[in-house]
Amino acid sequence: MCSALLGLPGKWPVNVLLEYSHKNVEVSVVLEIIIDDASETVQIAEAFRLDIEDIMAQIERIAISRGADIAALDVKGLVLQMIRGIAGCEGGCPADAKGLIARGYNGFDLQYVEGGILTAHTKTGAGSVINLKMFPDF
Repeated sequence: MCSALLGLPGKWPVNVLLEYSHKNVEVSVVLEIIIDDASETVQIAEAFRLDIEDIMAQIERIAISRGADIAALDVKGLVLQMIRGIAGCEGGCPADAKGLIARGYNGFDLQYVEGGILTAHTKTGAGSVINLKMFPDF
């Protein structure tokens, strides 16, 4: 990474450049929601400033349309963890998708797909299939 690309004069240590670039560049991700055979894609333009309640409303709307009860699932927490796994955090912590996969998350089967894609799969108590896929928006 070059300091000129970030608009900084002179030479800067790489760790300073990475921290500067991470804190000052907004990260966009895409969330694909699939419940049974219904799907919707949500563009999250500012991953560190997302409206999680709006995203949850969209997920719940799809679930209701398919007759799926997701109340017992911590989808909100999962989405927030997936963002952190792909984009890191606004304060500069690194993305750790593979760490999230290793730790797992509340009954979801998590997988990492090359290219920075995280997938989560589970079934509700009534047998509805829930799939979430999140990936960077380049």
